[in-house]
Amino acid sequence: MSGTDEHAERFTVLRPLLFTIVYEILGSATESDDVLQDSYLRWAAVDLATVRDTRSYLARLVTRQALNALRASTRRREDYVGSWLPEPLLLAEDDASADVVLAESVSMAMLVLLETLTPDERAVFVLREVFGFDYDEIASAVGRSVVTVRQMAHRARGHVQARRRRFGPVDAGTTTRVTEQFMAAAATGDMAGLLALLAPDATWTADGGGKVTAARRPVVGARNVAALVMELFRAGRVPGSRVEMITCNHAPALAAYDGDRLAGVCLLEIGDGKITHFYVVRNPDKLLALTAPRRISR
Repeated sequence: MSGTDEHAERFTVLRPLLFTIVYEILGSATESDDVLQDSYLRWAAVDLATVRDTRSYLARLVTRQALNALRASTRRREDYVGSWLPEPLLLAEDDASADVVLAESVSMAMLVLLETLTPDERAVFVLREVFGFDYDEIASAVGRSVVTVRQMAHRARGHVQARRRRFGPVDAGTTTRVTEQFMAAAATGDMAGLLALLAPDATWTADGGGKVTAARRPVVGARNVAALVMELFRAGRVPGSRVEMITCNHAPALAAYDGDRLAGVCLLEIGDGKITHFYVVRNPDKLLALTAPRRISR
């Protein structure tokens, strides 16, 4: 096997893992593809005789590139119109959905929570808590001392745990059932049924990026959110429009179509049997990643 072939084979085998690391750091499938492409070019120039652990080496490489991209995108987001949400991810049907840790780590709720960390804290949390890398490996990836990385990991873990809803894990069956009940109530104009599904402080966050119509600030409160849902479903009753259930980020989601065009995706966060948050992505640039399923791994 030539050096070029071996570089490609090693990278291809680990690509689902590498994509998952970068996606969890960036919250963008499109940017993750760019990072992996750039990382492969750097990897192709590496002398394989110097690589003792391919998984660790490539994880460090893509993390450094992801951090560079995250710092640049963080500056761009300062001028973003309205709320910024991560890109939803369409997963391959046979992906490892039984991996509870992996499923939670790519949930929209977790990705939004990770946005509250600094870039380095986010990378440290992802590499340690999700993928189980050693502190010395993480220190090399983020360019910090092991002592500093341990402190960052502790701080990030506490930050995430303090803000994570305390309802415990939600099984897939409950999520599917609540999502189907929501669709039925909204489609039939059943306000009472809809309110029964919403937590009192239910929140609607929409990301249109200034390119399509979307609420620029989160809408908070069950009655306010229910009224908005009813208005949107009435407005959407035009020829060729439809709403379908799909699976995004290891959870049921609603996809709204205008004819054959995907107009938006809504992911639900559910806690204690109630819908606590709607994450609505309408920015057309962020819907491009849903044209093909991705594979993730840890």
